[in-house]
Amino acid sequence: MKMVFKAFLKNIFGENLERYLRMVLIDLIVFGGLFFADFKIRIAPSVLYLMVSVSTAGVMWRALSSKESVVNMQNMVMLPFERRGFVFSYVAVLGLYTCLTKTAALLAVLFAVSYWNPIVVLGSALCAGNAVLVAAAVCVLKKYWYADGLWIIALFAGICCLGDGPWFWPMLFVSGAAACLALQRADGYVFCVWKSGKSEIKKYREHASIWIYFFRYLKEHKNYWMNMAVMWCVACALPAFLGSMERAFAVPIGFAVLSLNTPVCILLSCDPDLECAVRYLPGQKRMFCVPYVLFIFLCNIAAYAVFLCSLQIQAGGVTAYMLILAVFFAIQSAVSSVFLEWVYPIRGWNIESDLWHHPRKYMVPAVMLLFSGVVMAAPVLGLTLSAVWVMGMGWAVKRHSE
Repeated sequence: MKMVFKAFLKNIFGENLERYLRMVLIDLIVFGGLFFADFKIRIAPSVLYLMVSVSTAGVMWRALSSKESVVNMQNMVMLPFERRGFVFSYVAVLGLYTCLTKTAALLAVLFAVSYWNPIVVLGSALCAGNAVLVAAAVCVLKKYWYADGLWIIALFAGICCLGDGPWFWPMLFVSGAAACLALQRADGYVFCVWKSGKSEIKKYREHASIWIYFFRYLKEHKNYWMNMAVMWCVACALPAFLGSMERAFAVPIGFAVLSLNTPVCILLSCDPDLECAVRYLPGQKRMFCVPYVLFIFLCNIAAYAVFLCSLQIQAGGVTAYMLILAVFFAIQSAVSSVFLEWVYPIRGWNIESDLWHHPRKYMVPAVMLLFSGVVMAAPVLGLTLSAVWVMGMGWAVKRHSE
């Protein structure tokens, strides 16, 4: 079992473990900076436990369903293995990756800005471990989706209702024991299923339409739709959060926040085969870059439309200028995202979850916030600079496509 654990550890973390140690150091620096800023809010233990559980389970599920993880598993199961040790080693390594790279960052921020005690720290750690086990067990029991759904609903309800009481600990123990029992009865082959059919790049070559590729890619990656649905929910709630601000300030900030749509902006980075094929095609700007810009533009404009409709319903006062501003921000965000993806694709990642949480995801929203400040101070100058920025990014993409 120890040898299998080391093999999985090297597959998931790669040879360079120092990168993850640096991430822990960054988490400590973030914790120290926020802690000494003396900004405190009260977070109920049940809310804290729910945030940790949902975040950890979501990242663990993406890691388990990542195509790269499945490929690694397919290579590993070609060798003889002991079933129980194989499964628990794989889950332990992915759980360690999830907690070290994602949950630790979340806890660093939450503990820095809230009041906590050792009991809360222990509860958060147990919630993270339980979320890892439950996500793996749900992956094993996928064909019993109704039982999985009831389990997850009962777990969420239990955390919300019992998070502040003594029955919280037995509930976590029962949930973790049930997950371990499900994993004990599983074999390693259950993690090797990847229902991809034809590869995406083959579909792209056969049909010679990047739009068909986009929609088939979204069809096979349901979590991308879920991410867009979450962004639309955020768009519905943003007017309430920005209600105390002036309309001229709130609308551009809302557009900048809603440009944080990571999955649709990493299509080349997460599919090296597609990137290799597209870069060798003639007329790359016309064949790929232009449809890609339009695709991200449509995703952005849909979120902006939900935001403006919610704003009109809650407070009213949506003007033609805001509609023009939405179009400018959607185009600017789309062109900037394609520029980064084409000129500076993300390299050196191990599983797809690394892409979703790469620091590059914040670059476009940061640029949008800067332009929103200019637009708020001088609307004509801001729109002019936005147009110049779009043309500059388009020229850069065209130059790298030749």
